[in-house]
Amino acid sequence: MNARAAAARALAAVLAGKASLGGSLPAQLKAVAPRDQGLVQELAFGTARWYSRLEGLARELLNKPMKPTDQDLHALLLVGLYQLLYLRIPAHAAIAETVNAAVSLDKPWAKGLLNAVLRRVQREGEALLVAVDKSPSQRCAHPGWLYKRLQRAWPDQLDAITSANNLHPPMTLRVNQRRLSRDAYLQQLADAGIGASACTFSAVGIQLAVPCDVNLLPGFADGLVSVQDEAAQLAAPLLDLKPGLRVLDACCAPGGKTCQILEQQPDLSEVVALDLEPARLKRVEENLSRLQLSARLIAADGRAVDQWWDGTPFQRILLDAPCSATGVIRRHPDIKLTRTSADIAPLAELQGELLDALWPTLEVGGILVYATCSVLPDENSRVIEAFLAREPGARLLDIGGDYGVFQPCGRQLLPQADGHDGFYLARLIKLSASPQQKNRESAA
Repeated sequence: MNARAAAARALAAVLAGKASLGGSLPAQLKAVAPRDQGLVQELAFGTARWYSRLEGLARELLNKPMKPTDQDLHALLLVGLYQLLYLRIPAHAAIAETVNAAVSLDKPWAKGLLNAVLRRVQREGEALLVAVDKSPSQRCAHPGWLYKRLQRAWPDQLDAITSANNLHPPMTLRVNQRRLSRDAYLQQLADAGIGASACTFSAVGIQLAVPCDVNLLPGFADGLVSVQDEAAQLAAPLLDLKPGLRVLDACCAPGGKTCQILEQQPDLSEVVALDLEPARLKRVEENLSRLQLSARLIAADGRAVDQWWDGTPFQRILLDAPCSATGVIRRHPDIKLTRTSADIAPLAELQGELLDALWPTLEVGGILVYATCSVLPDENSRVIEAFLAREPGARLLDIGGDYGVFQPCGRQLLPQADGHDGFYLARLIKLSASPQQKNRESAA
């Protein structure tokens, strides 16, 4: 299949609300020659990354919107625009290949339209973008609802956040401290000719100078390292793990933090890894197996405590709560297409429900770490603030370190151009059980 057509089909599924790129792209990659797979991925992810600006340009170019049945054709047009504006593919080649892709979509009648529109951009692109960029959200390629929320929450950091969101993310590793030191692995990378440096905030983090296939990393298959963003690596150390503790990793998939917990403290009594989707736990199991670690995996809704908890309290809980993922847009740019402002309130409600449900499973004196990969206060500091207001036995603990932005509750890390993703962390201690929990324990 034509590479442009494959990218357009993957994007069309996202535009239609039928899938994320993670769901739609694999089938399209299988349909093209191996040599074209990298190009298809770049076209799909790049077009999603710059979608708002490209869509604004498309509206300037088209006399009327395309029909819903031509969603794939509209996606193909955006793919063509992305090539002309952001890639170093010669314009004549980008236009010709995009126009020919209409045949692969079984819409040869559209070749003339595509050719005319793309050649106009080739001639008048700069002038057309002046009109498009009058909208700040279009200029920085963010949906209007998200731009407004970021502007309200982070007015001083707005430009830095949107700019970082539009960059390709770095590749960051977590060294398995049960096997070797970070310095020892940095030496292995140097011996293999792979440029890398130690992360600033994570004591076990390494950032590669250039992303590479994991199979090229020394000892990856043997569990020496894992791929994990630096910000995500900061959650497990906040648990203050000690031998003999029982730990719950709630909403654990794909298992990076579960594995880090076990790497950090090998003498825990048990780690329970809980996730709603059984299919997602398969990925957790694969990661544990590669690292030669073990945990008890449970597929269940964390809120349905009676269905999965055995009544034995946990001394530590990590709740990596479901969220809008607005802190990892650069890794998943289709979030700009799939999320809406209406999603945030239900997510915040779910996050509060998870906190309320899991808190009774935590032993008095125990620690709960709440984390999200969101940069929106409605899912982060405000969720924790509301929880503390309704749970008198909970207290906020200091996080320490000099990373992120101090919040009324917890710490917010914002995406860095050459560093970590956006991430939120809060650390709570249980000073006493709630009256309801005491009553239940007395009845038992």
